[in-house]
Amino acid sequence: MAAQEKAAGLAVGLMSGTSADGVTAALVRFSGRSVTVLRLATRAYRPALKRLVLGAARLTTPELSRLNVALGEAFAEAARALIGRERPEVVGSHGQTVWHGPSARPPNTLQLGEPAVIAERTGLPVVADFRSRDMAAGGQGAPLVPAFDEFLFAEGPLRAVQNIGGIGNVSIVGEGRLRAAFDTGPGNGLMDLAVRLASGGRLAMDEDGRLAARGQADRRLIARLMRHPYFKRKGPKSLDRDDFGEEFLKKHFGTLGRRGLEDVLATLNEFTARTIVAALPQAERCRELVVSGGGALNPELMRNLRRLAAPRRVTTSRAYGLPVMAKEAACFAWLALRAVRGLPNNCPRATGSRGPRILGKIVPA
Repeated sequence: MAAQEKAAGLAVGLMSGTSADGVTAALVRFSGRSVTVLRLATRAYRPALKRLVLGAARLTTPELSRLNVALGEAFAEAARALIGRERPEVVGSHGQTVWHGPSARPPNTLQLGEPAVIAERTGLPVVADFRSRDMAAGGQGAPLVPAFDEFLFAEGPLRAVQNIGGIGNVSIVGEGRLRAAFDTGPGNGLMDLAVRLASGGRLAMDEDGRLAARGQADRRLIARLMRHPYFKRKGPKSLDRDDFGEEFLKKHFGTLGRRGLEDVLATLNEFTARTIVAALPQAERCRELVVSGGGALNPELMRNLRRLAAPRRVTTSRAYGLPVMAKEAACFAWLALRAVRGLPNNCPRATGSRGPRILGKIVPA
């Protein structure tokens, strides 16, 4: 199958997740099944740019067009700062998701960050807009990382490979192939949003889970939250940031302020962990949960995961040579390499697409 073919080459991957914190760039060397992150950097969005991204649903068409170009410049800056004297073969850019509607009619998705700008500024070919082709082939357009997870982990024992960005997604992979993959539910995004709303925008996140660690989780409320219809659906399935967004918070927590915020965050932190653990297969041979993404840097979330997932081992992608913030960016470097070589780079079992496809639009250097 496509994901099992070996890769080789040097590529840049650019990733910005649903939390819209900025652009993570990775310079990655592939050799057989060896993946080496040579350099990794995250460039935060300027506050005004972040506000535009988070409010993209309310922008006019001209404003969206300007945002597309501004994000292209931000992605290009991240790539140029990373490349140095190296000459990568290609840049793979996820872009910034401002809308993802797999259940809309027709299904549609929108990632901004003009790839022509990135190609012009870097002098390198760019592959971008990976999700649209998968949707055109009947898929959800997400998650895309499972193809890379299969490449990395298919030959080992059965594992749950979990990324926790703004949204969480898991790949159940090993013993020769990927078994299942889907978005598990909210990742950091719901907690970040609660902090922004409660602080009037003065704070962006619960750094290191410190506020959550001081609070008391409401287990009865968590049980109600776990009855959300999304968790009853079978895969393939995927989420947009707003599926667990401001409306969800207001419905269950009311108007948020600084008073009681620790308890709200303790509840959301444990809820996030429970959505991840609930997605784990019950098979005894799946004994490990491998975590990457920003959630792996939240000690309180990792404590909740270890407690709830026991006796399974909970570790991070760092144990397998990939920094926790590098895996998604490395994935898009890999997807881009495959695209420019004419190799399928999707994962139909994860997205529900009709078969192998080459995802991504290629902008020449």
